[in-house]
Amino acid sequence: MAYIPPHKRHSATGNTSAPAPPPASLSRRFGQSLVLDGPSHPRGRKPPSHQRIDKIDIAYAAQSASLWCIAGGCPHPDDFRLEPYPCDVVERQQGYRPLMLTIAGDPHSVESEDEPPPWATIVTRIERDLLSSLIRARSELAPRIKISFVARIGRVSFLGREPSSCLESVRRAAYSESDTRGKVRMFFNTNLQNEHVQEFEQSEMAKLGFDLYSQKECYIIKFNKTLGGSVITCKCKVAEGGGLEIYKIEQNRLRHLVVDVSCVSKDHDLRLMLYSMEVSKTLDDAGIDVIKRLISDAIIDPNAKGGLRWSLGKDSVDGTCSITKVWHVKCKNFKSQNMRINFRYADRFRHKISLGEVANEVVFKFPGVSKQLSGDNFEPSSVSAAVQDAVKLIWNHFLGKNVGVEGEKCKEK
Repeated sequence: MAYIPPHKRHSATGNTSAPAPPPASLSRRFGQSLVLDGPSHPRGRKPPSHQRIDKIDIAYAAQSASLWCIAGGCPHPDDFRLEPYPCDVVERQQGYRPLMLTIAGDPHSVESEDEPPPWATIVTRIERDLLSSLIRARSELAPRIKISFVARIGRVSFLGREPSSCLESVRRAAYSESDTRGKVRMFFNTNLQNEHVQEFEQSEMAKLGFDLYSQKECYIIKFNKTLGGSVITCKCKVAEGGGLEIYKIEQNRLRHLVVDVSCVSKDHDLRLMLYSMEVSKTLDDAGIDVIKRLISDAIIDPNAKGGLRWSLGKDSVDGTCSITKVWHVKCKNFKSQNMRINFRYADRFRHKISLGEVANEVVFKFPGVSKQLSGDNFEPSSVSAAVQDAVKLIWNHFLGKNVGVEGEKCKEK
């Protein structure tokens, strides 16, 4: 019998034979995996790791705490609302906008005149975790280990394709007394609008008795040591010859306490953070040669994301050390007797995921508090009082909506 090609064969009924359909189970799997929806992700599946919020160089201490609360008391869960807001870097990573918490009706109703002021309730809420974190951090003190307490302003943000899908998790987390990690996907967005930064700088600084003491431009390069598993941060300035010169090295940075506060009656939210790190001007091990080689190969390029670039293959050495992030930072630093405020414009580039971003940020540093934390005369009550004064100042002057309480100065504590 002559050979008949498959496409010319006919069944007994005379119809062209079609390939046997795949098993139902395989058909279902194929239908679920084939999703042609552009940058979005199939429902119920997490985005790939390279599209998640990048936290590769953030390390937490073994017994650290991460808390979230609502300033002024927690409203009724039925009044919670999650609204999307524009954030370019998150939209490029996740494929959707992040969510911010709002309260139905008058947000000021959360704050009662019969209760303590919001800044006092914030410190009361975190005092136990703050002091326990301080004690643990102090137990690890070493000659080059520095403990710092800082504050940031920005937006507490939640991740979820649909607001309704993560609203219940947010409601549960709001009433939780324990660590919020794993309960809800959230991050703190520190990027501020230009007009807000200009308002703070031009109107609030002189009113509060802050003086401009420095302006600087620097490059921050983060390295990942593959063998040691540690992240090293080098702060560099432009040398006279045109290359980069290291002036500070930070490593083994650990977060001991992170508190995110949703301030629903204000324009901005608040983050308080306690961390420790090892600060030096040199590295003791052989890694300094590798770091110096990578920095010497850097090319300053104002058109490059992060302000620096490397020739092909020059951004890592023998697989033992590679560049993870590059920042080009311009900042103005103001100071009073016990507080430092840094206004900075940061142009960042994440090498691992090839993602750039720019941000206007405000960082509050408390050298008086940090000195108490590292000193021999550690008084918990004194630290709590200093933290409360700092939170009060930020609440009244830097979170927006009725800012600028007259007659208040940043006093020495």
